Amino acid sequence: MVKNTGRPGYLQIADDLREQIRTGALAPGAPLPSTTQLAERYEASLSVVKLAVGVLRNEGLVIGQQGKGVFVREGAAPAPAPSDELTEIRATLHDLSERLARVESALNDRP
Repeated sequence: MVKNTGRPGYLQIADDLREQIRTGALAPGAPLPSTTQLAERYEASLSVVKLAVGVLRNEGLVIGQQGKGVFVREGAAPAPAPSDELTEIRATLHDLSERLARVESALNDRP
């Protein structure tokens, strides 16, 4: 299930699927569950699941086959974990987004 952690749901789903690939729970050549099944499993919308699968495609971990589904690539090696610098940038961006939302709210509440 996608948690309300401030990290986008599609990245949480991609992280979980990446971990399943890394541990072998999703073996090379194995199909990913359908988009609908993943949406139900993670209690997320189809578009969020599609974004997550897109992240894995961009990383080269999965490959889509027209009319057949999405499969774990043979020899897929997960991308390295994000660097500390990237994690810090994401945290700062999240903080700035929250601050901007508070400022906009205050401006909207003005008479």
